[in-house]
Amino acid sequence: MSNEVLRCENLGIVFGGLAAVDGFNVVIKEKEVAGLIGPNGAGKTTVFNLLTKVYEPTSGKIFLNGNDTQGETTVSLSKAGIARTFQNIRLFNNLTVAENVMVAMNQSMKYNLFESTFRLPRFWKEEKEARKKALELLSIFDMQDLADVQASSLPYGAQRRLEITRALATNPSLLLLDEPAAGMNPAETAELMENIGKIRDQFGIAILLIEHDMSLVMGVCDQITVLNFGQVIAHGTPAEIQSNPVVIEAYLGKKKEEE
Repeated sequence: MSNEVLRCENLGIVFGGLAAVDGFNVVIKEKEVAGLIGPNGAGKTTVFNLLTKVYEPTSGKIFLNGNDTQGETTVSLSKAGIARTFQNIRLFNNLTVAENVMVAMNQSMKYNLFESTFRLPRFWKEEKEARKKALELLSIFDMQDLADVQASSLPYGAQRRLEITRALATNPSLLLLDEPAAGMNPAETAELMENIGKIRDQFGIAILLIEHDMSLVMGVCDQITVLNFGQVIAHGTPAEIQSNPVVIEAYLGKKKEEE
């Protein structure tokens, strides 16, 4: 369908004869928030690495906005509309908050190396526009007043928000969030839930998130896919997943039979 942002068909990858992901299927539409959950080692981050071509799939296909991504690279997929955050925060700690966001806009800058080296008028015009956009994006998380603060001096939760803001600066159609609530306190997590909805509505993008905080997953996701040992064991709405006995067993273990 025309409003499909991501479609995975029988996606899989084998490492040394072991299937890390096998037969992964998902469809995510515009303005849809999807969750990818499962026990540690289930293959969730591997799926993200497949979607962003850190790994090349052994089998299956990935379609982004209806286009087959076979042969694409991490860089070309970023330009095509996939943005990602990571489990471990990856900021440019020696740059300011605003500069971290502006770095993500480099691929859309129109000035050339000569104009950049000699600081010609078009360079300054583009930089001014980029800073303005960076401040607008930072305002989503109420971080515009921190624009000139060094990124390394931010508290953990603010660094997480900055990483998401930087991802948004690439104008994605699909945003991949890898454990965005990791290290956040309950108040920060509640704020993140609100902001994920705001991002979806304001930017009209699809979001796929990996998260262990079930209150966040159940609170923001329209659909949830559950992985275990690289395979999908359940897919459905939050209510369906919460009551699924296969999912409960995967997380809690099978109850011992009474003697």
